[in-house]
Amino acid sequence: MKAMILAAGLGTRLRPITDRLPKALVPVAGRPMIEYPLRLLRHYGIRDIIINLHHLGDQVEAYLGAGDKFGLRIAYSKETELLDTGGGLLKAKPFLAGATFIVVNTDVLIDLPLCDAIEFHRRKAATATLVLRTDPHAQRYGSMSTDGCGRIRRFLEATAPAPSPRRDRESELMFTGVQILEPEIFDFMAADSAAEKFSTTRDTYPRLLRAGGALYGFRFDGFWRDLGTLESLREAEESLEQGRVKLHYL
Repeated sequence: MKAMILAAGLGTRLRPITDRLPKALVPVAGRPMIEYPLRLLRHYGIRDIIINLHHLGDQVEAYLGAGDKFGLRIAYSKETELLDTGGGLLKAKPFLAGATFIVVNTDVLIDLPLCDAIEFHRRKAATATLVLRTDPHAQRYGSMSTDGCGRIRRFLEATAPAPSPRRDRESELMFTGVQILEPEIFDFMAADSAAEKFSTTRDTYPRLLRAGGALYGFRFDGFWRDLGTLESLREAEESLEQGRVKLHYL
């Protein structure tokens, strides 16, 4: 299985740190941010990884190299202009399209049992499985709902074409930044391919949902932090340094 880490962003919410340092290399409890998703993937035997780069991307490539010191094989997808999540994935299609693959945001710190999420994805025969969590601020960030089977019925403003066959109460959830995808997901990007820059969350997944595609949510209630702001970065560092959180893959 292969994976992609999305690391091309400007990191504007982490300025002034990211004026001279790419977000992926911002230190978190003594490690560059990108080491956490890399180590998570390696822990589960995923060693072929592509990373998209843009802002100060040469620094990321210089630090990680070909991945040898981490026991990985790392390739790079360089974006002269930011392509957003969908455009970045589509550009990396030649690397990813052979089989099931994982996509992780670089600014996510998560203690996820990835094997459980992959098993769920396969059991559901999903085209896309998003790792989701409950959050009191879900509406602020963009929430979604799943039915009792884990199938996503509402994704932001998009809804599934038919009601759920089960009447379980739907859960309000938010996306963690980890997803498991089948190559078929690229079929739902065809309409966007001419406009290189597009989003999976605003464009691809709503299209998949409206088409009745197999879009599922794997619910995760363990430790998760978004590392995209100075405040969340500080909170994550405190949790790790004070021993309140111990990531199983380190």
